[in-house]
Amino acid sequence: DIRGNDVSLSDYSGKVVLIVNVASKCGLTQSNYKELNVLYEKYKNQGFEILAFPCNQFAGQEPGTNEQIQEVACTMFKAEFPIFDKVEVNGKNAAPLCKFLKSEKGGYFGDAIKWNFTKFLVNKEGKVVERYAPTTSPLKIE
Repeated sequence: DIRGNDVSLSDYSGKVVLIVNVASKCGLTQSNYKELNVLYEKYKNQGFEILAFPCNQFAGQEPGTNEQIQEVACTMFKAEFPIFDKVEVNGKNAAPLCKFLKSEKGGYFGDAIKWNFTKFLVNKEGKVVERYAPTTSPLKIE
């Protein structure tokens, strides 16, 4: 996670999970965090989780340290959902989770994630059921 603690994805077994690659300095940041917060507040007590993975691969829009990212996400944007360690989502150093998500649901550019705030919806059984574009409003996922 963002604090350097190991987190097992099995902790989210039996929950519906929305996994999002986030960035602090993107034009989509404010609207996505605002709407993700609305979804999380509405459904967190009904077995829904949002897992946010900061990524700096798109125009350097997540340049900060984990501490800086946490400050922006949790203080400025009031995120209460889990924020994880910064990852790469594309290329040879892509996080294993990102490789799995992309292999299950490819996008318009093959498997590559094209921008910040690409979203993957995972059902209670761990199956990736949908992939959403960066411009898809989190509230439309509802």
